[in-house]
Amino acid sequence: MSRDAVDSAIAPLTPTAIAMSLLRSAPHPLRSLVVALTTSFALPCLVAAQPSATSPAARTSAAFEAVRLARIDSTVQKMVADQRIPGAVVMLVRDGNIAYHKAFGVRDLVTKVPMQRDDIFRMASQTKAITSLAAMMLWEEGRFQLDDPISNYLPEFKQMKLLTKFNASDSSYDAKPTQRRITIRQLFTHTSGLDYPSIGSEEFRAIYAKAGVPSGIGTDDAVLADKIRILATLPLKHEPGERFTYGLSVDVLGRLVEVLSGMPLDRFFRTRIFVPLKMNDTWFALPADRRSRLVALHQEKDGKLTSSRAVDGAMDPDYPNHDIKYFSGGAGLSGPIGDYARFLQLFLNGGELDGVRLLSRKTVDMMLTNQIGALQPAFGLGFALETAQNDYANPATIGSFSWGGAFATTYWADPKERLVALMYTNIFGSTARTGEIFKTLVYSALK
Repeated sequence: MSRDAVDSAIAPLTPTAIAMSLLRSAPHPLRSLVVALTTSFALPCLVAAQPSATSPAARTSAAFEAVRLARIDSTVQKMVADQRIPGAVVMLVRDGNIAYHKAFGVRDLVTKVPMQRDDIFRMASQTKAITSLAAMMLWEEGRFQLDDPISNYLPEFKQMKLLTKFNASDSSYDAKPTQRRITIRQLFTHTSGLDYPSIGSEEFRAIYAKAGVPSGIGTDDAVLADKIRILATLPLKHEPGERFTYGLSVDVLGRLVEVLSGMPLDRFFRTRIFVPLKMNDTWFALPADRRSRLVALHQEKDGKLTSSRAVDGAMDPDYPNHDIKYFSGGAGLSGPIGDYARFLQLFLNGGELDGVRLLSRKTVDMMLTNQIGALQPAFGLGFALETAQNDYANPATIGSFSWGGAFATTYWADPKERLVALMYTNIFGSTARTGEIFKTLVYSALK
């Protein structure tokens, strides 16, 4: 490894180098050395035009109580030692600067390869907020109005029906016409009446399975347009707008992005979002040169953690390394923690990052405003929200926005505290409650 390469690795990185290109290109045996060196020197400035003049230690000291911040280290290390998680990557960003970024444990319980800070994780439902950003970019271009019926653009949704009776013996059902039509706003907020395969209600898991409608994770033998057309022929769980039901709404929103933009969702993400934001390692199907960085998926069963080669005997956990053609707007992406931190910082900055503006400040304000009244959880256009009604539940500040993924990835951003916080591991069926514990540790360490 040349002196220039080492200097590049340990110097403060500009935003244009945030993806840590040296780590991606270095042979794997050298990564641990490079990570160790970068940990001891300056971490990148996430959003400023130039790197901060202060050291990482100074930035961390200004943002957090050191002794309390160290609780994150000891707590995550104990989770690893107790085999509650195989490993994790944790990142905290304050005032646009990375104040904390560490890897713990192993990437795979079988191979015991140490976790690296730039490792790639299956993000599952963290895809949803990116799809919401894509749709709002088109909204700003005047392509649709939020309260337009989705059938104006996807006519297959014009005649929707409401489930009235379900027969568990053969998954047959009775249905009647709905009184309302699904609006685009209801897709953003999960109030459309669409349910979920795999994790939805018993009736709709069966109905969707019989019709061949997937959850979007690990689907590489179909295309989104075909499955959305089938979904439109199936009944709704309740009248549109009646209540919050977590489901395939954002997958339909992803299809809307495809129709209005004239390009597949993966290409829209790449050209309109990922390239401008320098989210260089976030993909539906990982390029060959990034596949070795994908962490193993693990599964918790009967209190034991194992490396999972097939989730519940169905989904192939290696799906990000496949040639995916099904671009699920609700679940399909994989990427490293640093890429998603940049995505969240865009919203804290009012729609702009590193001189690139994807949304207006007022559009961001609207996206982070509760759209569903007294229904719970409070939800904006793409994120769950901390409001006066639910603020009692945790220490996040009113106005914070959050979500997570099915494989135990978690994040939130707090505009008042100018904070982005993320913790990634990849476990199916985890009971470790890592996200709740992590949030307590972070807020208790803030100055």
